[in-house]
Amino acid sequence: MAARTRTRPDFARLAIAPPGVRDKQSAPRRTLATPLRVWAPNARKLDVLIGDERLPLAQADGWWSGSLPDAGAPVDYWIVIDDGEPLPDPRSSWQPHGVHGASRAVDHALFPWTDHRWRPGPLSSAVIYELHIGTFTPEGTFDAAIHKLDHLVELGVTHVEVMPIAEFPGDRGWGYDGVALFAVEHAYGGPDGFKRLVDACHGKGLAVILDVVYNHLGPSGNYLSRFGPYFTERHTTPWGSALNFDGRESHEVRRYFCDNAIQWFRDYHVDALRLDAIHTIVDTSAVPFLQQLAMEVEEFAAHLGKHLYLIAESDLNDPRVVHPYELGGYGLHAQWSDDFHHSLHAVVTGESEGYYCDFGSLKDLAKAMSHPFVYAGRLSNYRARPHGRPALETSGHKFVVCVQNHDQVGNRAHGDRLSALVNDDRAKLAAAIVLLSPYIPMLFQGEEWSASSPFQYFVDYADEPELARAITAGRRQEFAAFGWKPEDVPDPQDPATFERSKLNWDEIAQPRHAEMLDWRRRLIRLRRSRPALTTGRLDLIEVRYDEQEKWLLVEREGITIACNFDQQVRRIGLRSQRPIRILLASKPPEALSDEAIVMLPESVVVLGE
Repeated sequence: MAARTRTRPDFARLAIAPPGVRDKQSAPRRTLATPLRVWAPNARKLDVLIGDERLPLAQADGWWSGSLPDAGAPVDYWIVIDDGEPLPDPRSSWQPHGVHGASRAVDHALFPWTDHRWRPGPLSSAVIYELHIGTFTPEGTFDAAIHKLDHLVELGVTHVEVMPIAEFPGDRGWGYDGVALFAVEHAYGGPDGFKRLVDACHGKGLAVILDVVYNHLGPSGNYLSRFGPYFTERHTTPWGSALNFDGRESHEVRRYFCDNAIQWFRDYHVDALRLDAIHTIVDTSAVPFLQQLAMEVEEFAAHLGKHLYLIAESDLNDPRVVHPYELGGYGLHAQWSDDFHHSLHAVVTGESEGYYCDFGSLKDLAKAMSHPFVYAGRLSNYRARPHGRPALETSGHKFVVCVQNHDQVGNRAHGDRLSALVNDDRAKLAAAIVLLSPYIPMLFQGEEWSASSPFQYFVDYADEPELARAITAGRRQEFAAFGWKPEDVPDPQDPATFERSKLNWDEIAQPRHAEMLDWRRRLIRLRRSRPALTTGRLDLIEVRYDEQEKWLLVEREGITIACNFDQQVRRIGLRSQRPIRILLASKPPEALSDEAIVMLPESVVVLGE
């Protein structure tokens, strides 16, 4: 089938075999040469440059094909278009010298996987832990992260969500400025390093979610436009020109990103992908790119014989993101609920700047506990227009919720965690609401022990000083609107900003941090012990609250979560028809009967039959 008309993934061409088949081979077989295919529809000629030797590629329907010779050792190579400057391969699996360096071929069949019996649990039962490889450990590598997996297992985590690892400029960054999307960041340990981490996670019973960025590429090392019409001026994004998902030859641009997704499932055995900010993907197609991606992942999951998931970040408040594509939806499996975070954060902190101006009442938080979208057609003051639509009859298992994540912490001027904004009592309240919610809960690295280290915005554009200065100036200008002086906003380019953001694991032994860690462990254990706390049935939830007295009650099939946000003792009436007892409490209540509970200030008590 000609590449120009291909709309579905050709699994045979991609040499895909179920892991259980390939991993059982006694010895991987090396081919005599590594196949190479490059899409460059406007090129007159394409060569592979290895050392001083040029090898021409053959063209058919805009695709150039050939092979890298097997030298018995890793081969570094470049792609040369029309005798121009050497460029990295757009589908390079490894950039050992960075985004501007030569590409290196990877034989994925050689990795000794041990996870061929691994099957992840359903996403509906997940407790997700988001981490950033560079700051999760002092070393900032995949291998170093492996040594912390027992901590996550003891915490009760089921899924490890890794922030983007596609090759980005320099040695430090959040990863959302990646440009070599098929390559694994060299500073973290490269392709085999990530495979070792995934294999180790599976050995510990942990599924792996990888954060991928399909809405833009970073500004440095982005060579895709040299090869073909990957971008379009018809649309724009916050980062410049949009990716060409709906224009001329967009089918091959889609192919690039769909093949990228399949790569992570096939070659790195990840269990799910988190899709960054899909609301910035502009696509007017009858079959949107996201729907195509969901369909191809579903096909590949059937081929593997295991469940694979796609989780979207979206601020559209549009349930079509998770509706089946047979019913006009995109067919993604879950999405983040920003409204849940905003309503909870605004209540526990009292902040009202920016988008928090739309939140802050217990009424909003009460709605968020049983409706994933607080704004479901309601007028948003922040947006100056109605926002969202109702997620009617949609399971809570379709939504991921949190009170902290990389964005909500790192996009503050100083990267302040919740533990730096509120006292431990209010932090315990927030943790209980997240971890006992009807949604999929997520923790951000270090949140479990109320880590004192911030998570600040950092980059490494040392090779491009003008770009570095522009990013620093832009960051400081952004916060000037909130009254920050430029010198008070950390410089993203300064290595000290990165170092400050690393977790201090020694804190766990300190009494205060140990107490916060124990609290979250107990919440997760309680969630697992009661079916009423893991159901996604939002229609079974009843929420009562008193805006004046600042208490909120969540009732879920024999479970009552009583929250007192006030700084005074509050008496709250109960409606239990059966004897109740305390299952968990941040502070023991002053009094408890079948009719009422008298709660201490800023406390949460979980009651059950």
